[in-house]
Amino acid sequence: MLDSSNVRVAVTGAVYAAPTTATRPTDATIALSAEHTDLGYVGDGGVTESRERSSNQIRGWQNGALLREVVTESSITYAFILLETKKENIELYYGSKVATNGSVKVNPSKTGGRKSFVIDVIDDDDIIRIDVPNGEVTEVGEQVYASGEPIGYEVTVTGYEITDGDETYSAVKWYSSLDTTTGA
Repeated sequence: MLDSSNVRVAVTGAVYAAPTTATRPTDATIALSAEHTDLGYVGDGGVTESRERSSNQIRGWQNGALLREVVTESSITYAFILLETKKENIELYYGSKVATNGSVKVNPSKTGGRKSFVIDVIDDDDIIRIDVPNGEVTEVGEQVYASGEPIGYEVTVTGYEITDGDETYSAVKWYSSLDTTTGA
């Protein structure tokens, strides 16, 4: 059955970074720990989630039939442009600490190491929360200085797998509209 109330729009949201040791969220609406830093305004393109997967087909010699397909590589990334020029964003973009005099030493090979990221996607009362417990900035975009344009810090965060109990994953997503636990 068609139900237009199930259509979500990413009206607004937020991106947070924290040390990998920070307390992780457990649902879409729980308050984040004080270690989670709001990275501020994100460009109007929002956040792009990309999942990639490569596989190898195994075929039989006798008839060339496909017998099995094995996943050989997989990854998940989140790309966004940070618009605020502030310490946390400069350190994330350049992978280096900002000195007390406001300078940053640029070494193109530095990533800044692994961090925890949380992305909130908000549509009125509905929230989609993405927890990337072990992520790293693996790509940065060009730095453009142009009249009338904001200076943006384009980053791509790759989520690395973690093992939690008997499950292995790179991110957790909660959909507040799908939460059926008591009190939700």
